[in-house]
Amino acid sequence: MIDSYVGAIDQGTTGTRFMVFDHSGEVVANAYRTHEQIYPEPGWVEHDAAEIWETTKQVVVDGLEDAGLDATQLAGLGITNQRETTVIWDRETGDPVYNAIVWQDRRTTDRVEEIQAAGDEEWIREKTGLECDAYFSATKAEWLLENAVGTDRGGDSLRDRAERGELLLGTVDSWLIYNLTGNHITDVSNASRTMLFNIHELEWDRELLDEFDVPRAMLPEVRPSSDEATYGHTDADGFLGAAVPVAGALGDQQAALFGQTCFDAGDAKNTYGTGSFYLMNTGTKAVTSDHGLLTTVGFQRSGEPVQYALEGSIFITGAAIEWLEDVDIITNAAQTADLARSVDSTDGVYFVPAFTGLGAPHWDGRARGSIVGMTRGTRTEHIVRATLEAIAYQTRDVAEAMEADSGVETTSLRVDGGAVKNNFLCQLQADILQTDIVRPEVDETTALGAAYAAGLAVDYWDDLDSLRTNWHVDEEFEPERPAEAVDKQYERWSDAVERSLDWANEE
Repeated sequence: MIDSYVGAIDQGTTGTRFMVFDHSGEVVANAYRTHEQIYPEPGWVEHDAAEIWETTKQVVVDGLEDAGLDATQLAGLGITNQRETTVIWDRETGDPVYNAIVWQDRRTTDRVEEIQAAGDEEWIREKTGLECDAYFSATKAEWLLENAVGTDRGGDSLRDRAERGELLLGTVDSWLIYNLTGNHITDVSNASRTMLFNIHELEWDRELLDEFDVPRAMLPEVRPSSDEATYGHTDADGFLGAAVPVAGALGDQQAALFGQTCFDAGDAKNTYGTGSFYLMNTGTKAVTSDHGLLTTVGFQRSGEPVQYALEGSIFITGAAIEWLEDVDIITNAAQTADLARSVDSTDGVYFVPAFTGLGAPHWDGRARGSIVGMTRGTRTEHIVRATLEAIAYQTRDVAEAMEADSGVETTSLRVDGGAVKNNFLCQLQADILQTDIVRPEVDETTALGAAYAAGLAVDYWDDLDSLRTNWHVDEEFEPERPAEAVDKQYERWSDAVERSLDWANEE
């Protein structure tokens, strides 16, 4: 019998990864490619959706070839993706009509402030569970329809073409599913991030569509995250040369929640990537936040109710380390641990990496990055350590809000993402949270979660218990510093955050 596996496409903010997993959740193939980051104006971030699709095909082929696998050995394919990033494409040709607007993009901040001034943010939050913010897809879609100059035909605006049903809209999962299967589909977790979807009724909301003037005909069908009916199959005559069922999709942070086997209410994880995203499963109840968190759909399996989550979205964490490289403070991310460890403290320096505003729990789209507390004695090592501390402090901001909203005290936190390979950061996080940090053996849990969703749908795995047995601890970090010392530094962090707020105001 030919061995079978499940594949996962992990389409992220800076690149695309393809991974293949076996029954025990072990990685048997792994390929990765980056794509271009486009910054047309300050605060604007775009991606070329066509490049993303080409890169996706390349990593799938690369991963299979490197592992000596054939596409016919894939029992199913799952997708996980950067959320909120918004694509519009031509229904007939399948070509994007403009660059994708990335979740980090802040060009619609003025529009968000109009909504807030009109007092409409509360009813939007009630329907969507989201803060009204430029982070989400709704204002991006509205901007594209009103402003984008793309591959329109006959001089018609994108809005006119959308009204005639000529254009399709979706987040990156929809874009990939469309290219893989020809079907226009999204899952409930990604739909819940658009600010157009009612998370209680589980449908596109007419009032929200009217508010942002988005035609219903543009939007994808919403399906479970793990779908026994599948979203379709890859073309047997296409780049894979096999008809593989595409059966699972999850936004990247929900995928990490699933991959960390956080299947029960109270289970929590934090993913450290370009940003950091702290999610707690709240079960079948959508818990309303009073402390700046988001209420979001966690996941849904076929024939089962939706599982909800509370989320703290931190926009910039790993990207702050990338910035250190950009400005030549470091030459590679691996240096940060040794540099930070070489000094006992930051010597009073605090770095607030609010390059694209601040997310939870502050929600200030006009906050900007700042470094405070520098003296003539400040050295590279202090700034690097302050960057790692900023990642941990932002996580504590969210953790305290999470405990206040949920009433559940965090005794341990499951972590994943590229940054958790840094032992210094993991120990720092344990100290600043005063909570055990648990790192699993497979830290690419975003891809693993997408594979689990697809694999369950096609009966590659039997049930959730079989996935729980796959989860193993790599290392656990316990707090070493006294709470009193950490709390004092955390108070100064709060002072630094205050100095970054409401900075990007035009005179």
